[in-house]
Amino acid sequence: MNSYRYILEPYKGIATRHTCPACEHKRCFSRYIDFENKTSFPNHVGRCDREEKCGYHFTPKQYFEENPERRESFSSDYSPVNRNSSPVKEKETSYIDTGLVNSSLGHYQANKLFQYLANQFGEEASLALFKRYKVGSAKHWEGATVFWQTDINGRVRTGKVMLYDPETGKRVKQLYNHITWAHSLLKQEDFNLKQCFFGEHLLPIKTDLPVAIVESEKTALIASFYMPQFQWIATGGKHGCFRDDNLHILKNRKVILFPDLGAWDDWQVKSGKIKSMGIDGEIFDFLEKRATLEQRDEGYDIADFLLEAKQPTAILQAMIKRNPTLKKLIEGFGLVIDNSSRNKINPPKKTGFKL
Repeated sequence: MNSYRYILEPYKGIATRHTCPACEHKRCFSRYIDFENKTSFPNHVGRCDREEKCGYHFTPKQYFEENPERRESFSSDYSPVNRNSSPVKEKETSYIDTGLVNSSLGHYQANKLFQYLANQFGEEASLALFKRYKVGSAKHWEGATVFWQTDINGRVRTGKVMLYDPETGKRVKQLYNHITWAHSLLKQEDFNLKQCFFGEHLLPIKTDLPVAIVESEKTALIASFYMPQFQWIATGGKHGCFRDDNLHILKNRKVILFPDLGAWDDWQVKSGKIKSMGIDGEIFDFLEKRATLEQRDEGYDIADFLLEAKQPTAILQAMIKRNPTLKKLIEGFGLVIDNSSRNKINPPKKTGFKL
């Protein structure tokens, strides 16, 4: 008799191995199944076999935490470990050395994403964004970017290493998807990853600003430039950072979710979860109402709209119309939209980051 309620699907040929939702590699993703055939999980609930290069693992426990209405007698029926074993003490969260993180905060002239943003906003504004969000550079791929996940206490949980096209600003996916994790590259033994929001470390700085949540780290940077009236943070993925231990930091804040096109249904569920925790949150439907068929096919997010139109006023007014309280918050801080910074600066000093 199987002692697990929910297990990874046993290998029965290539049809039982799927494309990973994180790294997008084919035939490396194992989905969870219910041994008792009572629950059918969505396709993102599973584990990537590429543990060092990807490390994606979305468990049934996380799924039930996000979808409490789907759990069946959760406390008694669901067990993430062998039912015959003794309770296992939860491992402490692992962190990345601060010195290593600081050593990555440079080499921006060679950083492909920085080059793209500098062409959009100017070097001075782009440098300010990179410094504010503690975005680094890596040598794993020439010109790669490191999005450090710095938590609300200033500790770095991990870093997502990605490569971008400096002309289009899009992720490089040719031959393979250029995305990996700093903790994997560092090969730290027994590293216990607990992700946090990208940009989370900024939340204590202006505690009265409404918090805007997007999926992509790059989107958080771009939206922050165009609409500084909000504190922009990123989940790092469509299904990331929506667990209770992630969301508790948002209590007593006004929260607005900005799903990518195509993710509306998933994020409506997440919006409900946020509200169930007593957080003042809502989901913003500007993209859903305004997007063309072409934009939907491209999977646009709020950053694509801002870059394409370069007129955030329409988006901001739509947000205020939906929730007039935002206008009072914005006026209370005397905030204005400012995308005029296009001055050039001297190249920043180089550092010794070795990832």
